[in-house]
Amino acid sequence: MAELLFFSGTMDCGKSTLALQMDHNHKARGRRGVLFSSHDRAGESMISSRLGLQVPAVEVFPDTDFWVELTVRQTMGARIDYVICDEAQFYTVDQIDQLARVVDEMDIDVFGFGITSDFRTRLFPGSQRLIELADRVQVLQVEALCWCGKRATHNARTVDGVMVVEGDQMVVGDVDQPLDPDAGMPVGAEGPAAGPGTSGEGHGPVVGYETLCRRHHMRRQTARTSPSLYSNEVPLPFEPKQRESGRI
Repeated sequence: MAELLFFSGTMDCGKSTLALQMDHNHKARGRRGVLFSSHDRAGESMISSRLGLQVPAVEVFPDTDFWVELTVRQTMGARIDYVICDEAQFYTVDQIDQLARVVDEMDIDVFGFGITSDFRTRLFPGSQRLIELADRVQVLQVEALCWCGKRATHNARTVDGVMVVEGDQMVVGDVDQPLDPDAGMPVGAEGPAAGPGTSGEGHGPVVGYETLCRRHHMRRQTARTSPSLYSNEVPLPFEPKQRESGRI
């Protein structure tokens, strides 16, 4: 019997990597599937992992109808055993209902992968509906980490490194911004978020994303704004050992 499964987690916990691995495993056993994604970091019609893997996929738009998409493919003679839906948090509530119908009436397994809540700690509509309808919800075991080293449980949006809790639910930004230890600033902030979300001459502020533990999300302490991040780099106030005369 087919199932609707939802694999959830924060950013940077390996959701897309698992989606591609699952697709590989099913194909290796002779099963055939269709991959869908929306607003992937690599661009339209793609599922990509931060490990460097990427596979073509069908782009999901607000007017995409999964029932129609799969019915047309089957009418054309395609065999479909499973469907992989990456970035499922961006799907509409109606689209999640369509996926549930695909499972129940077409007997096709649907594997959804997505972030549960946004930078305001509010559920994405697509993720909320998946939690309500899925046969199983699994939290990914690969833990994203907060800058303090604890497990990250929340996604934070930053503007020029400062956490914000207001704004549109979806804004393009960069989650791969290591810090410059000397300046306390994101390195390569002008990278993947090219355009309105970048800084520099003639550009607006840098929009970025960071995973935080609950404590630091509630305190709005990011890697850049935390006063304790580089405390272990401050030299201890020890005086150089003085040499005694006549001794080495």
